[in-house]
Amino acid sequence: MTKKKVFISFDYDNDRHYRYLLKALIDNPRSDIDFEDLTPEEIQSYDIGRIKAVLTTRIRNSTHTLVIIGKHANSYHPDWTEIGTRNWQWWEIEKSAEEGNKFIAVKIDPSYDAPEPLYRKGATWAHSFKVDSIFKAINEA
Repeated sequence: MTKKKVFISFDYDNDRHYRYLLKALIDNPRSDIDFEDLTPEEIQSYDIGRIKAVLTTRIRNSTHTLVIIGKHANSYHPDWTEIGTRNWQWWEIEKSAEEGNKFIAVKIDPSYDAPEPLYRKGATWAHSFKVDSIFKAINEA
């Protein structure tokens, strides 16, 4: 079976350490979590068009989008009007849906509200940020 090609969507300002934890799990040879991570490293630009271009390329090359759902998943980004939607996660979900990606949703805390664009996308859910829950959601997606 080929590895899933996964783009990870997360709130960089508030939840990047959860993305780094996932990366550490992927890189650990003893971990059962195994997929090709196509998430870009930090994009060194404030240019919205440049950021969208990098993200679009990565999303197009992915088969799945894993959304890390944190406390601020539905908050407005300061540049939301230029982004064209509420925040970068919303934009990544909408772009991923356009590209036909399957979705994996991972809540950091079960009480956090998922980004609204994620609803009705047929996502496989992990309702907590625990390895077994994440592993199960990835495998079922």
